[in-house]
Amino acid sequence: MAKFDIVMPKMGESIIEATITRWLKSVGDMIAEDEVICEIATDKVDSEIPSPVEGKLVQLLYKEGDVVPVGKLIAVIDMDGENAVVETTASAEDTVSATAVTDTPIAATQNIATAVTQSDRFYSPLVKSIAKEENISVEELESISGKGKDGRVTKEDIMAYLANRKSKPTASASQTSAPVAKPSSPTAPAVAPQAPIVTSATGDTVVEMDRMRKLIADHMVMSTHVSPHVTMFHEVDMNKIVNWRNKMKDGLLKREGEKLTFTPIFVEAAAKALKEFPGVNASVNGYSIILRKNVNIGMAAALPSGNLIVPVIKNADQKNLLGLTKTVNDLADRSRNNKLSPDDIQDGTFTITNFGQFGSLTGTPIINQPQVAIMGLGTIHKQPVVIETPEGDVIAIRQRMILSLSFDHRVVDGALGGKFLRRVAELLENFDDTQTI
Repeated sequence: MAKFDIVMPKMGESIIEATITRWLKSVGDMIAEDEVICEIATDKVDSEIPSPVEGKLVQLLYKEGDVVPVGKLIAVIDMDGENAVVETTASAEDTVSATAVTDTPIAATQNIATAVTQSDRFYSPLVKSIAKEENISVEELESISGKGKDGRVTKEDIMAYLANRKSKPTASASQTSAPVAKPSSPTAPAVAPQAPIVTSATGDTVVEMDRMRKLIADHMVMSTHVSPHVTMFHEVDMNKIVNWRNKMKDGLLKREGEKLTFTPIFVEAAAKALKEFPGVNASVNGYSIILRKNVNIGMAAALPSGNLIVPVIKNADQKNLLGLTKTVNDLADRSRNNKLSPDDIQDGTFTITNFGQFGSLTGTPIINQPQVAIMGLGTIHKQPVVIETPEGDVIAIRQRMILSLSFDHRVVDGALGGKFLRRVAELLENFDDTQTI
C-alpha cells in the first residue's frame, strides 16, 4: 500500500516542538486533500495541520496533549483509500519515536542522563536544551516549580529561575575552601512568594483560563520578577497628525484599499527613535547587554477571545509610511482571524501597546521579555492648552495624548528612557503634514 507520513511541521526558527491539542480525525477516517487532521499549539500561536494527500488515516502516533518535536512522525495516511488496512499498532521503530517525547524523560546534559531518566518528571526538548547550555544540574532541574500542564517546567519557568540564579552572588574560591561553622540555631529557609489560596463563594462563577491566557499570565509574572520596571510619561500635541490623517484617509482607502490608522505613524516615530537610542532596542543576558541590529517592533493586538497577541513588524526602520500601513493592516487582520504564523510573532525588539483604543488616558505596560522597553499609547482627545505666540500666550483647543514608556531599570536608566520618550514626542509633534501617502 502507498503510505504517506504526516510529520510535525517546522513553524519558525525558534520553534522546536508543539502540543497536539485536538485530533479532528480518527483512525479509519477518509481524509480529503488539504483537509485538517489536527490542531496544534506552540508557546506562540495555535495552528492546524492539513493533509497534503487524499486517503485513509491508518495510524495516529500521539495522543491529545502530547508534546512533539518538529520533524517527528505523528500520523500515517494510506493513499489506497477505502482499500487501505488500518494498523492498530505502530512498528517497534515508530513506537520508540512516538513515546520518547511523552514517556521517557531525557537528561538535560549527557553526563546526567541516567539521573534524569530515573526521574518521573517530563522535560521538553527546549527546557533540556536550556538546562544543558546553562549547566543546570539534575537536582536544580528537579527543584524548579513548573506552571505547565501537570506541573511541567515551561520555558518561562526555567528562564525565571535562571534570572534569579544569576542575581545571587557566588562564593569565591577562598570562601568555598574554608570550613564553615554551623550556626548555633537553625535558619529558616528562604520561601518563594506564593499566590494566596482563593476560594469561591456561593453564586460565584469559576472560569478556567484557556491555554493562551495561562501563557500570558505566566509571561507577565515572569517579566515583573525578571525586570525592575520604571514607567515615564510624556504629553504630546497630536493636532498636526490628526488633521493630516483626516485629510488623507479617504484617498488612501479609495486608491490602495488600505485604512489609515494612527498605528503606522507611531511605529515610524518609534523606529526612528530606536535607531538614535540603541540602548532601548536591546535585551539582557545575565550581565551582558545585547544591542539589536534589527528594529522589529511588536504591536499588541486584541483577539476575538479577549486575549492579546503581539505580531511583529520586521525591519520597521526600513519601511516608509505606506509600507508600514500595509504591514500593520495585514498583521491586524490576520490577528483577528487567527491566521498568524509563528514567524509573525517572534524576534521582536520593542513593543507598542495602545490603551487609547479603549478610551484610557494612559497606562503602565509590562515589558514583553526579553525586550527592555514597551511604549503605551493613550487616547487622543481634545483639551484646552496654553500656546505661546509672538503676541503672547493664548488658550486653544488641541488634540493631545499621553505616551508612556515602561523600561527595564537594570540597563535603561531614567536619562536614557526620558530622552527616548521625548524624542518620540518630538518626532510626532514635528510630523511633516505636507507629505502624501
